[in-house]
Amino acid sequence: MPTDATALFLQSDEVADLADPAEYVDAVREGYRQRGEGAPATPRTTLFSDEPAGMLTGYLAILPDTGAMGGYTYAAGFSGRDAHFTLPIFDSDSGDPLAVLDGASMNPHKTGAAGAVGVDALARRDASDLAVIGSGAQARGQVRATATVRDFDRIEVYSPTADHRESFAAEMNDDLDPTVAAVASPAAAIEGADVVITATDASEPVFDGDLLEPGTHVTAMGQYHPEKNELDATTIERATYVPDLRERVTQDAGSFINALDAGVIDEDHVHAELGDIVAGNAPGRQSPKEITVFDSGGTAIETVAAGHMLYERAKAEGRGEEIDFAPASKALTGR
Repeated sequence: MPTDATALFLQSDEVADLADPAEYVDAVREGYRQRGEGAPATPRTTLFSDEPAGMLTGYLAILPDTGAMGGYTYAAGFSGRDAHFTLPIFDSDSGDPLAVLDGASMNPHKTGAAGAVGVDALARRDASDLAVIGSGAQARGQVRATATVRDFDRIEVYSPTADHRESFAAEMNDDLDPTVAAVASPAAAIEGADVVITATDASEPVFDGDLLEPGTHVTAMGQYHPEKNELDATTIERATYVPDLRERVTQDAGSFINALDAGVIDEDHVHAELGDIVAGNAPGRQSPKEITVFDSGGTAIETVAAGHMLYERAKAEGRGEEIDFAPASKALTGR
């Protein structure tokens, strides 16, 4: 029997303060557990516009234990205009719409949480030194989330602009317990690091893979296009390689594709998806000396998991505006 449905529309500032980094990590970890147990998810689809130059991107996931499904869609570029992110969430049992989120403010937090889940699954338990390449919003999200899964003593940050890395270090020093220091080169950041995070928009490798010490873990979140190569072929070759979704590694995981093209790996170099490890269906780190990489190109797994958490909290606090949806059996008449 057709029934009208309502959904909660949530503006970006209405969800910005609803969860802390550890809570994002818990929600995203649970999403990846479900993925490891068979929850469906698709890699990103990106459509490009040449004139004006821009892109429209989207991806989907169903998280049955969470009771939610949906997808992230965003537009960016278009003659230098801003980017906009939307997230519709549906009930995975009934198919009813639950919420529509303006998804901009949550982006660094959900992406940072995915990176932190990768660190938790793959980095050594005694990791105490963190290196960060990048100093923008995504780097902030990565560092804040990762600091909830390991007890770091020291964090070194490098980005090409001195003022940016120094202001980042000052901000993080105010917010986090570890000592945060700006350094003058990627090599200085990586020296002695147990965990390395790359959070850049780079088209060329941001450090020399030969500099990684045995036992280092790398989380890279800028691998979302064939020409985005934050990590060099040496890093991929040396590492146990874990992506967020196996299906995307030959589609848009730039550093993996680059290593394939260089002939230093083949497609069997993929160890497992992150969800397989979180669900206990594949081993994570197997040796203290092993180098590991988590390739976090972005999926709807973390987006739907985090978005549903924000929806539930907003609903409990009476935030948002209810909007009406007519069922197709009622509205799709052709009249």
